[in-house]
Amino acid sequence: MNVNQWVRIFAGAFILLSLALAHFSGQADLSHVSWLWLTAFVGINLFQSGFTKFCPLEIFLKKAGVKESCA
Repeated sequence: MNVNQWVRIFAGAFILLSLALAHFSGQADLSHVSWLWLTAFVGINLFQSGFTKFCPLEIFLKKAGVKESCA
């Protein structure tokens, strides 16, 4: 795995960890539909893209004409 993949894994894990801590400490109620589910979706996508190298945002950006980095 490369650094980019590890960054995605850690970022996704920390997003999901922060949501879990907020939920279980009573600061956020994830049992109701809310915008926090968008945050959970982003965290899950970051986490899985670190392992699978599949990121839906990359597909949209490439179709929009954004160039890939050289490095």
